[in-house]
Amino acid sequence: MSMTMAEKHAVTRKLSERYRRARKLEKSALIDMCCEVTGYSRDHAARLLRAGPPQKRQPRRRTARRRTYDAEVLFALRRVWATLDGACGKRVAAVMEQTVSAMQRHGELMISSETRSKLLAVSAATIDRMLAPDRAKLALKGRVGTKPGTLLKHQIPVKTFAEWDEARAGFVEIDLVGHDGGVLRGEYCQTLDVTDVATGWTETRAVRNKAQVHVFAALKEIRAALPFPLLGIDSDNGSEFINHELYRYCQEERITFTRSRAYRKNDSCYVEQKNWSVVRRNVGYARLDTPEELEVLNDLYARLRDHTNFFMPSAKLLSKTRDGAKVTKRYDTPATPYARTLASPHVSDTVKRRLTKRYDALNPVALKREIATLQRRLYELVSLKESIRRREVQAPDLDDIYDESTKMAFDDILT
Repeated sequence: MSMTMAEKHAVTRKLSERYRRARKLEKSALIDMCCEVTGYSRDHAARLLRAGPPQKRQPRRRTARRRTYDAEVLFALRRVWATLDGACGKRVAAVMEQTVSAMQRHGELMISSETRSKLLAVSAATIDRMLAPDRAKLALKGRVGTKPGTLLKHQIPVKTFAEWDEARAGFVEIDLVGHDGGVLRGEYCQTLDVTDVATGWTETRAVRNKAQVHVFAALKEIRAALPFPLLGIDSDNGSEFINHELYRYCQEERITFTRSRAYRKNDSCYVEQKNWSVVRRNVGYARLDTPEELEVLNDLYARLRDHTNFFMPSAKLLSKTRDGAKVTKRYDTPATPYARTLASPHVSDTVKRRLTKRYDALNPVALKREIATLQRRLYELVSLKESIRRREVQAPDLDDIYDESTKMAFDDILT
């Protein structure tokens, strides 16, 4: 039966004590005994008996490494992160310099030059590690309610990108987000979400319901607000989009009009992402169905327009390859819609100068404060409405209406 290394060391240790005191003939016998018991060669056994078995190594004591990013850097990083609506480390790192400069320009971030240098040098992984406790407080869910419109469906082609140029600003995806609160009966507010494929520029407008007259009016208003000409529209198969009015309008204005395949949300992946990051994260899932709530919602979207397009970076998927079960995705460097618009050769210099002037005048932290104020006002309206509906003296707990991540999670950081 073979011996374990610990047992061999124990035998060698015992024999080595006798070996050092023994005479020459006795030493030879001890070497023979060690070889027989342990299976060592004679030369190896002799070396071990002369020197003794190897001693157990003591674990090396690690000296604590000096912290590179101190409390002042963490404080500044939390303010930048909160201003960017809790973005991931890669996105925060990509626009760190621009955001810090904008905050300092408006007096929202008072830090030393050393702290600024550290803030600009921090890596994406370190950002995520430092902000892990704050990120752990955020989370969400989802719902959908699109009714298909069969009218004109055969005349509006499914998008094949034959007439689309994804690299050119002006080709947009559109979708409606319903604020039904889980109750589909009756009328309730809808948000028209319009997202440009090339730049990620996003415009949102709230309408009282999904009637085509309101949706069409909001779409024309958004078209006028876009910083570049509207060249193409891709929608889902809802009746609010698949109708004679919008079809005729696109033909007259020479706008390419296509639709996605039924039940294929990936066909409208760009706008679906913004449904979550712009609408749901900032508005939540409550039922909004009063004129007051509609007004506050549009005031909120006016602030979100500047915050999302000028300060919120996003990464675009460049390629996706599959090797068996492994899928590898490669993304470009995160950039804001504003930066992508400035980089587009299809946008005029006049428009770029106007956007730059607008960007220089914007205070990202003040925008976040205004957004939080309007969110509180919206929540108060919903709370009061629910209180009246339930005939309660005390307003209901907002935890029953909103997810944790839709509350003002960054108020304490930006105060």
